[in-house]
Amino acid sequence: MSTEYVTVDLLVDGGKASPGGAMGPALGPLGVNMGKVVQEINKKTQAYAGMKVPVKIVVNKITKSFELEIGIPPASALVLKAANLPKGSGTPSKEIIGNITFPQLIDCAKAKWDDLTASTIGAACKEILGTMVCMGVTCEGKDPREVQKEIDEDKYEELLKEAAM
Repeated sequence: MSTEYVTVDLLVDGGKASPGGAMGPALGPLGVNMGKVVQEINKKTQAYAGMKVPVKIVVNKITKSFELEIGIPPASALVLKAANLPKGSGTPSKEIIGNITFPQLIDCAKAKWDDLTASTIGAACKEILGTMVCMGVTCEGKDPREVQKEIDEDKYEELLKEAAM
């Protein structure tokens, strides 16, 4: 990127960005219309309300124009939203604080697909399950490691076929 562009990386609340906090000092000196930036971020992150969303703002210092790149919230945030929980467990392996269904697991894996290393939806689900172990969240009432084994044993083959990307 040339010297006429500046990139600002932020983590904002989905649909509730404001010109305060880290955004003001980062963008203020660049001369962009802060109101337009905030409005566009909120519009593009509305679907992630209640979650932290990574946002990259690329500003042209000469024209004062900007482009946004909206990232995907962390897998843990997607799981917490699916389980309707405010936060994960303080003692992950000992305290179970929530549960999600297998279809919810598939939804989390699909949402995070571009950021995962998985080549199949089943492998993507197993990656999300790995995150769930640390959070104290179960799937279908079972330990996430047990569900990973069941995926390997094709127990969820039909659901995974329907969800294949």
